[in-house]
Amino acid sequence: MGLSVSWEVVLFFALGMLLLYGVGWLLLVPLRKGLWFLFNSLVGGLILWVVSLVGSAWGVVAVVNPFSAIMTGFLGIPGVGLVLLIQNLL
Repeated sequence: MGLSVSWEVVLFFALGMLLLYGVGWLLLVPLRKGLWFLFNSLVGGLILWVVSLVGSAWGVVAVVNPFSAIMTGFLGIPGVGLVLLIQNLL
């Protein structure tokens, strides 16, 4: 009663594991970037809302809309400055 495994089975098992790792990596990387973009957009929208509340005393207004949230999602904190610059100087 021998428990011998042929080398073909071991080779195909290793190739299957590599393929599974590759597919998992391809699915995980875009998900992480998407979640990071969503997090940046939410934080940017929150910062724009706080700036709008505090800055209304000085005439600085930041309108929170999908475009400004996407801009802050892509650029982060510098995106907040860019949105404020665009909305208040133009």
